[in-house]
Amino acid sequence: MDPFDRWERQVWAGSGAAYAAGLARLCAFPVPRLLAASGVSAGDAALDVGTGTGAAAGGLRARGASVVALDAEPDMAARAADALRQAPVLVGALPELPFRSGVFDAAVANFVVNHVARPGAALREMRRVVRTGGRFAATVWAAPPAAGQALVGRALDEAGAGERPRLAEREEFARTEEGLRELSYAAGFSDVRCTTLRWTHRTTHAEWWGAQAAGVGSTGHALRAQPRAVQEEAQHAFVRLSRRFAAHGGELALPHAAVLVSGRA
Repeated sequence: MDPFDRWERQVWAGSGAAYAAGLARLCAFPVPRLLAASGVSAGDAALDVGTGTGAAAGGLRARGASVVALDAEPDMAARAADALRQAPVLVGALPELPFRSGVFDAAVANFVVNHVARPGAALREMRRVVRTGGRFAATVWAAPPAAGQALVGRALDEAGAGERPRLAEREEFARTEEGLRELSYAAGFSDVRCTTLRWTHRTTHAEWWGAQAAGVGSTGHALRAQPRAVQEEAQHAFVRLSRRFAAHGGELALPHAAVLVSGRA
């Protein structure tokens, strides 16, 4: 397994409860736009890759689609299965999907392509399982990140937590509309459209830092790997840096940005 993929498996192992409590609401924000871009309608066979706790899959089913969901982390898949009830939820990961070619009318991936070691191969695999003329839609976190996205990473940097794993240079792509458009065309999609989504995520100090302290996501996993003194220094930095995002009622108002891409197979 590629070192980046190995890192990602470690990051998300057993994190379902902490993710549901701290980051699931943030990641679900683009789902309505994602589903609209996918063009899914009643009667379609749809795939949700990297379903997490099942937000996108639930939205697909609400549109009347026949849904299959899949996640690399068994804990996430189990939680999605509980939420989705009768929809099939499998354990599996890009870029090797356990489906025949062309069996889906549409496939979606909400914040998944940024978590695989081979993003190009991941999109090619999504193209493979979607029938000719079918559609796909995906989101990735934008880079450079919006100020709210970068908050915890900056706190880690100030505490001297060091570098987090990165993609191999040959696999890197720009997390911009242009970069994701190029990646999608190279994967075999046509009629590719991209847009940048910007929103303000409202949360609290306790919720936001709690997710990191629980080890959720790459920054949380990196935080948990640090000595206690570094963790405490990072928390102090977080409190100081978060003052600029203070909102009414003691909340934090954190700007976020993501790139949404869609296309036709």
